[in-house]
Amino acid sequence: MKVTFHGAAGEVTGSCMRVDHAGGSFLVDCGLFQGGREADRKNREALDFDLSKIDFVLLTHAHLDHTGLVPRLVALGFKGRFFATAATVDLLGVMLLDSAYIQEKEAEWALRNARTRKARRRLEQGPLYTVEQARASLKRLHAVDYGDAVVPGTGVRCCFRDAGHILGSSIIEIDIEENGHARRLVASGDLGQPMRPVLEDPTSIARADYLCIESTYGNRAHRSLEGTFDELAEILRRTLQVDGGNVIIPAFAVGRTQEIIFVLAELVRAGRIDRLDVVVDSPMASKVTELTVRHENLWDDETRALYAWAQRNTERFRLRFVQDVEESMELNKVRGGLVIVSASGMCDAGRIKHHLLHNIGRRECSVVMAGFQAAGTLGRRLVDGARQVSLFGERVPVRARIHTIGGLSAHADQPALLHWLRGFERPPRQTFVVHGEASASAALAEAIEREFGWQGVTVAAPHSPYALE
Repeated sequence: MKVTFHGAAGEVTGSCMRVDHAGGSFLVDCGLFQGGREADRKNREALDFDLSKIDFVLLTHAHLDHTGLVPRLVALGFKGRFFATAATVDLLGVMLLDSAYIQEKEAEWALRNARTRKARRRLEQGPLYTVEQARASLKRLHAVDYGDAVVPGTGVRCCFRDAGHILGSSIIEIDIEENGHARRLVASGDLGQPMRPVLEDPTSIARADYLCIESTYGNRAHRSLEGTFDELAEILRRTLQVDGGNVIIPAFAVGRTQEIIFVLAELVRAGRIDRLDVVVDSPMASKVTELTVRHENLWDDETRALYAWAQRNTERFRLRFVQDVEESMELNKVRGGLVIVSASGMCDAGRIKHHLLHNIGRRECSVVMAGFQAAGTLGRRLVDGARQVSLFGERVPVRARIHTIGGLSAHADQPALLHWLRGFERPPRQTFVVHGEASASAALAEAIEREFGWQGVTVAAPHSPYALE
């Protein structure tokens, strides 16, 4: 048996692990590369192995860096099924169609604005995938429940556990039988930070022969939730009440937007700020929020109580969802008093770019970064202190205050990752550290060896097959 990491090795996007065993081959995740000039090339070259040998795909959760190449996989000839939790299947019904629509529109825009003949020839190959191809891929999704045993292929049995990252996110326990012996491979997926709003904490796992663990924040600790609430309340008070500007929050449509809504509501309920006028400007986020309410059984108790309070106090916590383009454009005429939550979370696509264009050059406004910003993205450039950015071909000065609120991250920090690892009754034979920039993955690997004395801890390298002993 061997594993090969076709993405999310030395970086945080493009998650895709291929497992080859005596009974066949399968993938864990099939994610999109995001951020930077090389992303399009990497996405087009990502699935360069023999797809006819892939029997099935297991999906840890719905974020596009784990699922965004699902339609392309099907378009290139994959004939098998995708297994994911019921909530993930529901989310993908929204996300993959939205992603395909963006792929089509951005390909059209790029072709129209290509400046050289060489660039135009490259763009004539069309979008990465189309809406029709995305719709076809949805027919291959197979929903499973947390805790149920699933046999997706010969010699493979798996179980999905709650990862506490986003709605439906999973840690997957995979038992693989070879030569009369079963070995357990555990894929952590993206692990949530414990004690955060909306979802339950990640499930503890007792046993693994082989482990793949994410390391997005493997080299740091998040600020406490209490400190984060204090910081966010002060940003809102100063920007909205003192300076009279708007607060712009780039947020992933899945998971982060819903968490931010609940955090903002809690600030009002707790009296840290008198009232808020919150606008969610993302059609996909609106649909995902509806799905989140539908899957209320996955919430923690505190979130259920907060939701009931918000339903009764709409005069203090005003929440609106913007759907059409005209409504979205009207928001840019409002000079102050709004909290605008919009996608994408890394500022590289979607309506958030328009809100940045109209607010980032104004000193009275604030931009709150509440999620991870991958290298090469517009969000990362803002976090790193860029004084000017390019938006729709226009150079825009950055005068608004840029705040990074790490305590709201949906990813576990190093202490939380180590806490989760303490749940194992004995060390895995091999541990692969994935889904992190090089420094973060190396730091987590060192911490695992230092804290637990585990042997066989490896920072995964891309496209290098690893034999599982």
